[in-house]
Parts: sequence; C-alpha cells; structure tokens
Amino acid sequence: MKQSSLRVLGSAIMMATMLAGCRGTGEMRYLDLREKPPMVQVTDIDPIKIAIEPFDDRRADKSRVGTRTHLWGGTTHFDVSGDRLGGLITQRLADRLRTRGWGDRVWNVRVAAAGSAADADIVISGQVQDFSATVKSRVFSTVIDTTSRFTIQARNLVDRSTTIRTIEGGRSRTVFWFNQDDVRDQLAATLKDGFDRLIVDTTIDNKALRPSRRLVQE
Repeated sequence: MKQSSLRVLGSAIMMATMLAGCRGTGEMRYLDLREKPPMVQVTDIDPIKIAIEPFDDRRADKSRVGTRTHLWGGTTHFDVSGDRLGGLITQRLADRLRTRGWGDRVWNVRVAAAGSAADADIVISGQVQDFSATVKSRVFSTVIDTTSRFTIQARNLVDRSTTIRTIEGGRSRTVFWFNQDDVRDQLAATLKDGFDRLIVDTTIDNKALRPSRRLVQE
C-alpha cells in the first residue's frame, strides 16, 4: 500500500474515532473528588473545638453534578463517587481546616452528626445550593464550566452569636483532548476556591468565628 494511501487510511481511522467519541450515550460516569489530606507534622493544635455538621444538599437536581453535551448529539452525565455530595463537602472542609485553616494553623476539627456537638466551641453547618459542571464539546475543543454556591453558618458557643457567609465561585477552561479527569480536577479546584474564600472572609476571635476585618471595614 502506498504511503499516501496509508496516510488517508490513518486520517479516516482518526476521524472515525473522533466522531465516535463525539456522540453521547446518556451514561453516568463517576468522579472521585475525595482527597487524601497531606501529612502534616502536628506540634501545636489549637485548643478551640470546632465541629462540622453534614452539609444539607439543596440543589434542585441531586442526581448528578454535571453533564457533557457531545458535538454530534447525546449527553454524558457525571456524579461524585463514594459519599453523597453533602457528606463529601463536609469531609473535605474538615480535612482542609485540620491541615491548613485560619492563619495556616492546624485546628481541632471533627465531623459530627447534627445536634451532637454540644461540647464544641464553634459548630459549622452549611447548605449546597449549586455545585455543577457544564461541558460542551465543539470542533477540536471542549469547554468546561464549573460553578458553586454554598451558604455556611457558624454557631459560636461563647456568646451564642452566629456568623453566616455565602460563598460563590466558578471556573472555565477549554481543552483540546477531553478527558473526564478534566471535569474532576476543575470541580475539585472550584471546591478548594470556596474553602479558601471562607478562610479569607472569616477569622477566629475569642473562640468564635467572625467576619474578617476586611469585611467589617467594608
């Protein structure tokens, strides 16, 4: 077979493979957003006790966290593997605060069932209004948009006060060769952005979680 014919055949096979990958079958694919927290050398854990109650999933559609619309029709759906989304976010926040929370310090944090943390100084709870990915395939590219919206509440035992923050965020990325790991990585980064925003917007003062000085001045 001539070299030119081989090139044509190779191009045809590549095009057929691309077209096959551009049709959706409506299947569900699962993304592992769980993360093993980094090992930290614990020498000085803050004595303030923080409990995080499971986040309440208030999304309109709890059956998935994202959908990919394929170039030649059809869809592929995504959901988180393992825990339900509310439990996953709760655990990820607890791990984040245990390893690098306010002031980059290690905090005494545990996950507790609702109403069971009577001995905690601060009880954090939350609602998930949005946590989703919208993926659209185009010719030679795929656009991945992720959004999040959480309402986080802290009840302070020291003075019975409450601090509430609404955290919103989003990311957008375009890739040439699409892989579902791109969706996983972008959702994980969007979740991290939300935790970072919470830490920036709040501070620990006199055993209570309060708005940061920046917010108070504004």
